[in-house]
Amino acid sequence: MISGKTVLGLIPARGGSKGIPKKNVRDVAGKPLIAWTIEHALASTILDRVVLSSEDEEIIEVSRRFGCEAPFVRPAELATDDADSIDVARHALNSIGEDFDYLALLQPT
Repeated sequence: MISGKTVLGLIPARGGSKGIPKKNVRDVAGKPLIAWTIEHALASTILDRVVLSSEDEEIIEVSRRFGCEAPFVRPAELATDDADSIDVARHALNSIGEDFDYLALLQPT
């Protein structure tokens, strides 16, 4: 919480990276890249909830292993190079059905 306001930490991670395939689950200094973001998000004192948005089953499985919630699967049309972060955020907020005062977008890269 920030001054009594609720904060959602949203980690958007799609599987279709062109530059470095599967980058979110590739090992970086001993753990998957996405694990670094998840661990810091979960350790945060201001985030009330940390949720993953992904269409990729491997990313979802790895994220859950590191303690991140993955309560929905992102639709394929929101996992393209052209998808807007605001649409991904709206989908996540609608999918979890819970209101938050603030949204922190936590890019794993």
